[in-house]
Amino acid sequence: MSDIHTQNKAQIASMRAAMYDFETESVQATFKALIEPDAVIHMPWPLGDMIGPEPLYDRCYAPLFEAIPDLERRDWIVMGGRTEHGDDWIGCGGHYSGTFVAPWLDIPPTGHLAHMRFHEFYRFEGGRVVEIQSLWDIPELMMQANAWPMAPSLGLEYHIPGPATLDGLVPGEWNEKRARASCQHIVDMLAYMKRHPSQGGPEVMEMSRFWHPKMNWYGPAGIGTGRGIAGFRNWHQIPFLNAMPDRGKYIDEITYHFFGDGDYAAVTGWPNMIQTITDDGWMGIAPAGKKITMCSLDFWRIENGLIRENWVMVDLLDAYRQLGVDVFARLREFNKVRVPGSISFPVGDV
Repeated sequence: MSDIHTQNKAQIASMRAAMYDFETESVQATFKALIEPDAVIHMPWPLGDMIGPEPLYDRCYAPLFEAIPDLERRDWIVMGGRTEHGDDWIGCGGHYSGTFVAPWLDIPPTGHLAHMRFHEFYRFEGGRVVEIQSLWDIPELMMQANAWPMAPSLGLEYHIPGPATLDGLVPGEWNEKRARASCQHIVDMLAYMKRHPSQGGPEVMEMSRFWHPKMNWYGPAGIGTGRGIAGFRNWHQIPFLNAMPDRGKYIDEITYHFFGDGDYAAVTGWPNMIQTITDDGWMGIAPAGKKITMCSLDFWRIENGLIRENWVMVDLLDAYRQLGVDVFARLREFNKVRVPGSISFPVGDV
């Protein structure tokens, strides 16, 4: 366990274990042991930004734990690496799940097992976390509660799986050459993707050069999943580029952080997209003519030199917020006839 990334994965393992058997004192203790008091923490809208482990628990996890008292965390990707900027990151992907028995963020409870995907990236210095960038798929929970107030997804909405190869908990030792190769494949792919539409039609992206014919693109709830290049293009890329054809034109205003680990690569940035909604077609949003930023945390798995799986998380609720749409206000209006409060339903072995 000599390399720094294997050490950082070991450091985060205690937090993951505490959050699997979620209990307040143990989770708080692991947060305190792992996260610096002045760590910068970015959470999705409406949870927002904060400093240090105490607000992270009090503002984010404690209310979620109250709503889902048998809460558990399940990771299916844990990878680490060094970015082109020399920073050391750990990327985790998985689900929070449990019995949803009390309102959370005004989302009405279901009384059933619920799940919410997370992508959480941790930047380490000296064995401690100094920055967290985290996206929770809150719209996914709204949909399970039959409370999603926005346009239906074009892609498929379902319980997003972990890697088909069941090797997402990437072990050490970290191989720098292999990690760089995985990252370079993604960097090259994205460079070709940005050629369209400014430099030509879909053919200029040369997607078959980078993507497996049976690839899965696992988008956030609100966009959904697409199978194969055709599924990706039909259910995400075409509507996205129709609405925001200036995608990729503001590269100098954002910073990417790519890192790789074995056959996996990841990218983060806060934000890492800027574009203008000038036309119709994306998620039912009217062309506002407004430039917005987006935060995404993505994982890719490469198989035999091609991308076979891509997990994508985008803070869609923040995009709506920038456009003047309060998704939570709409949620409350849609659901004001439902009986408020908690469900008197036994959870666990009662």
